[in-house]
Amino acid sequence: MSLFCPLASGSKGNSLLLGTQSTKVLIDAGLSLKQIEQRLSQLQVDIKQIDAILVTHEHSDHIKGLDVIARQLNIPILANSETARAIYDVHKCCFKFKIFSTGEMFEFGDISFHPFSIQHDTVDPVAFTAHLSGKKIGICADIGFATSLVKAHLKECDYLYIESNHEPSMVYASSRPMVYKQRVLSRQGHLSNESCAELLKEIYHSELKKIYLAHLSEECNRKELALKYASEALKDHLDSVSISIADQENISEPLYF
Repeated sequence: MSLFCPLASGSKGNSLLLGTQSTKVLIDAGLSLKQIEQRLSQLQVDIKQIDAILVTHEHSDHIKGLDVIARQLNIPILANSETARAIYDVHKCCFKFKIFSTGEMFEFGDISFHPFSIQHDTVDPVAFTAHLSGKKIGICADIGFATSLVKAHLKECDYLYIESNHEPSMVYASSRPMVYKQRVLSRQGHLSNESCAELLKEIYHSELKKIYLAHLSEECNRKELALKYASEALKDHLDSVSISIADQENISEPLYF
């Protein structure tokens, strides 16, 4: 049996679990070792079972727990070369990197990953699809704009973890500095509820069964708004696809397949 579960999603820290009976990978490590241990335990997974950490990009909410976790477990970090350099610049530690090339599929254990470029304000950010147990999972967050490349990769997924970060009117009305507002709303920032909904319309297909709406802004979004946009976009298919929010403070509902 295979498993996919968001452990945490949002600006306070991001980490996901993806695994089979023989291979278990953390996607990002933006929580402390203690927090990740606690959340894995709710899934009856011991942290010592983790075989690697795949890093999507070097922002702190994705790597702040990486140093302690990777060194304590003595496991490899899967990253592209530019992200690996950026991680080293942050932590000044010689991790056990396994370098992948953006755009090229690679295998780790019995999971196949296909990383692809996205638009975000880091050196070489990636989203990716994962193939395991005959299923395709699309994981795509921290993305300012859905390019044709993104849409092509996310088609025909069985499960999706996709960003629905903000409501633009709430960003403008927030107390955040203008530089923050410009960044979030730019093509190098984060995906809005409306843009997420439009993307879902384009990539929906009859085999899509589960969607996690990810990386919601605490100040500039509301769960009910994100769900409303996504549900309206797929209103003719809600009898066959489930949509839920990837939570920040708790693990989300796990998928077993």
